[in-house]
Amino acid sequence: MLGEGRLDRAPETLYDPRGGDAAVKVTELVINPDSGLIARSNYFTICWIQGGQGHIWADSACHPFTSPSLLFFVPYQYIRLVSEEQVHGTILQFHANFLCIETYHEEVGCNGVLFNDIYGVPVVELEGRHEREVAELLAQIRGELTEGGLAQSEMVLSYLKVLLIRATRLKREQQGDLTGKGRDRFPPVLESLRELIEANYRQLHAPADYALLLDTDPKGLGKVVKAHLHKTLTELIRERILKHAKWDLLHTLKPVKQIAHELGYTDELYFSRLFKRATGHSPLFFREFETAIRGGRNLSMTLPLPSIPAEPDHRENGVSPASES
Repeated sequence: MLGEGRLDRAPETLYDPRGGDAAVKVTELVINPDSGLIARSNYFTICWIQGGQGHIWADSACHPFTSPSLLFFVPYQYIRLVSEEQVHGTILQFHANFLCIETYHEEVGCNGVLFNDIYGVPVVELEGRHEREVAELLAQIRGELTEGGLAQSEMVLSYLKVLLIRATRLKREQQGDLTGKGRDRFPPVLESLRELIEANYRQLHAPADYALLLDTDPKGLGKVVKAHLHKTLTELIRERILKHAKWDLLHTLKPVKQIAHELGYTDELYFSRLFKRATGHSPLFFREFETAIRGGRNLSMTLPLPSIPAEPDHRENGVSPASES
């Protein structure tokens, strides 16, 4: 029987250049039925599932997947993969130091489509030529990382951008938007709900608030959200709040208390506990650690940088790869 697991106990791997960690890496994925995969990292993660099928937990949402497909996850996200058969494939991970999706979103078009898409699912199915394209691009990236050479980073970055653009186009074709233009047709109420959450998530945190605005039953609305997005309405609202919080923590130096207040929380400690449960770390550590390893390039204002925090306690490799390039 599938279960959420404990979000605060996921093994984690934090990229830290001070320890010589690579900003981009390719590893093999082999998951046996008796082992599974539970992980949390500060990398953007792409899993190319080449064989097998199962379920993937992305935070609290559980999504089915089958091969061949691509799975997409954001930094500090809880990931749990379970299957009754062996699953194998390839994992591509890159940190914002190599390619910041939030900065390059207009160029590659994947922010909010492949990553940070709280109103969609993190799965892109592959067929025929699309799988061959993914195989070729990942082979090129692996080759550059293994062999090196002139302008290695530029070559890897070019292949990565092409992969992201291809996957973005494919996901748009498959899933469309909440108005039902893709293969997965969503009921109109979800588009109305999305608009209301985007306009009100700073003030309204309860499912009943949105049900009232939509003149519908909270339980019925929750069932629609669960059926199509594989998460509860409470989780959907919370994900939008945390998406905003992570942006402010990464790109501004607003005090945590101010961020909490702007998101409708008068209790800073409650907000901090909510954030830590979602990311594995306190808001202050999240900001200071990422700002330190990014050299302050994430900040939108020129101010003295936070001091570099101590290294995190957990340095386990949560991906458990069979081999690494």
